[in-house]
Amino acid sequence: MRPPSLFGDDPEAKREEIRRYFHDTYDTFESLYGLLADDDAFYLRPEPLRHPHIFYYGHTAVFFINKLFLAKLIEGRIDEKMESIFAVGVDEMSWDDLNEKHYDWPSVQAVRSYRQKVRESVDRLITTLPLQLPITWESPWWVILMGIEHERIHIETSSVLIRQTDIGRVQSSPAWPCAQKFAARPEDAPRNELLDVPGGRVRLGKSKNFDYYGWDNEYGRHEATVGDFKASKYLVTNAEFLPFVQEGGYNEKRWWDDEGWAWRSYTKAEHPIFWIPRKDGYDYRALTQIMPMPWDWPVDLNCLEARAFCRWLSEKTGRNLRLPSEDEWMRLRDFSGVADVPEWPAKAPANIGLEHYASACAVTQFRHGDFYDAIGNLWQWTDTPIYPFEGFEVHPIYDDFTVPTFDGRHNLIKGGSFASSGNEMLRSARYAFRRHFFQHAGLRYVESGVKEAPMAQDGSGLSYESDIQVSQYCEFGWGASYFGVENFPQTCAKICIEASRGKERRKALDIGCAIGRSTLELATAFQRVTGLDFSARFIQVAETMRTAGKIRYTISVEGELREQNEVSLPQRLGDVADRVAFWQADACNLNPRFTDYDLVFAGNLIDRLYDPAKFLRDITQRILPGGLLVLASPYTWLEAYTPKEKWLGGYIDENGESVTTLEGLKRHLEPGFRLLQTRDIPFVIRETARKFQHSVAQMTIWEKRGDERSGEK
Repeated sequence: MRPPSLFGDDPEAKREEIRRYFHDTYDTFESLYGLLADDDAFYLRPEPLRHPHIFYYGHTAVFFINKLFLAKLIEGRIDEKMESIFAVGVDEMSWDDLNEKHYDWPSVQAVRSYRQKVRESVDRLITTLPLQLPITWESPWWVILMGIEHERIHIETSSVLIRQTDIGRVQSSPAWPCAQKFAARPEDAPRNELLDVPGGRVRLGKSKNFDYYGWDNEYGRHEATVGDFKASKYLVTNAEFLPFVQEGGYNEKRWWDDEGWAWRSYTKAEHPIFWIPRKDGYDYRALTQIMPMPWDWPVDLNCLEARAFCRWLSEKTGRNLRLPSEDEWMRLRDFSGVADVPEWPAKAPANIGLEHYASACAVTQFRHGDFYDAIGNLWQWTDTPIYPFEGFEVHPIYDDFTVPTFDGRHNLIKGGSFASSGNEMLRSARYAFRRHFFQHAGLRYVESGVKEAPMAQDGSGLSYESDIQVSQYCEFGWGASYFGVENFPQTCAKICIEASRGKERRKALDIGCAIGRSTLELATAFQRVTGLDFSARFIQVAETMRTAGKIRYTISVEGELREQNEVSLPQRLGDVADRVAFWQADACNLNPRFTDYDLVFAGNLIDRLYDPAKFLRDITQRILPGGLLVLASPYTWLEAYTPKEKWLGGYIDENGESVTTLEGLKRHLEPGFRLLQTRDIPFVIRETARKFQHSVAQMTIWEKRGDERSGEK
């Protein structure tokens, strides 16, 4: 099915359209995983940089529950353990996340049962939730569509992993048909040629009243004038790529940039991933079969291979060939005259959306103007790292969709593949992957007077963080001190280190770490420190400071006036940065891997949790006997964050007695902990040059008992 419009005149008809779209998506996802031959295959990890199949099988269902729960559209969870194990981990930020010892995967049957419960829960919500048209960014129905489109993305990404799985562990299905026509000899494939693309104005980005659901990075404004250029008529075929392999292109360092050569050296790659060597040539790995090489089908590559091929072909032809920029690709798409999804006939005018095949096909099958496969067949790599458009905003329910990819290491792919569906098929779609990933993606090369594709961000790879809340925390953690009040996260970390003197300092956890100042400070004393925060925006800044050694941000002066700051990581913290790992996580539903800590610090967190008592019960089990729990908070309880019945203090009980948060903490933590110290710590948050928040947090330091009263020895 194609994505539903957000507009309409009949809410009940729209409700049924979305219900059909949801179930079609769920059925397609289940059908895809039916290609795995047996339950044991779910625990295979065909790509060493990604999780085993079982993670992705559970992930999309967990996503529905976690997002609906966050949006307060459902009251309870279905399975808290699954909803932590399968929550995040799709795009690695550290090799450590892929260590199998951190995971105790549930059975396939347990995940199937969970997925069925989620299906029933979402269907029930679709049936009962009031619907007002049009569906907007703020509508609760936006979150339902978010879950559906998220699962459609994973139909494609999971099909890539199944395609990488040992063929003996995969079974075919008529629901996933492979194209049958192909050129059996390289000489039968079409010869590529460069065609003219006249320059022009391109406009990317869309407004909030766009007709279809979109991801955050699609909104905003971007316009550019693209000069005349030439582009290859076809996607690069297996036949066109063959000489690069035959001439030892994978073994010649000069064709590869540093990142590409590091990948090639690590993987020992000698040919494209879906080429299967045989004695007299190559076979081809499709989704569920190994077949004779289809020489006129497009070659599957990651971005690093595509770049290396362009360098090799440039020297062979004496031309300046490269990957297109996003703007150039968009200009070619518009020039080709291919319509957007709402204007398509009953059958898609390209090999896309699983409407024709569950495989690539000949590059001569779908013509779009002077070019072929302007969209579809395979995604097309660009040389543009994804970046935010002017006016970019994150959706509050899913702030980690794009933000973690604004790191200069994720390049945009355009046009969609045979397996792309839903939002992925729209002209406005913007998806980016790490350059070493595989994603049913190939390439089309271009030639212009510009030697390198224009980058949409500055050469350092660091842009100025302009999100108001994030910028305030950047200044709070790394900027100036105001009114003689010392830096709060630095002060808290210093107190934690002092309190732990004479104790083990192997592992520390900084939960609610925000932009990571306290995490890095703790690493001056602890051997390993983990920083967790619910906000991917905060984690992105923390990781940038840890790895790049500096961050940039803008802060408000007054009205529309803003000033730019750049802050570098002090050398003493840079020396210990490799002891630190940052992760996005829900403090009330942590992954089981986060455990066995000598110290846990939670700064200004407890009064921003939806269930602080649950957090305290859970975190107790993650601290070793004799370890410390350090809490700091101004106790600003608000129903916007925490339902009043879950406040730890700051209320009048049924007997008319005042209950303070300190009393509430004692009730929840004793007798498992011994209260060692209570003290006040002031802090100041700058809002503008003339407006500041001056608060006082109460810090409590608790030591976990190791005696019979805590039940531990």
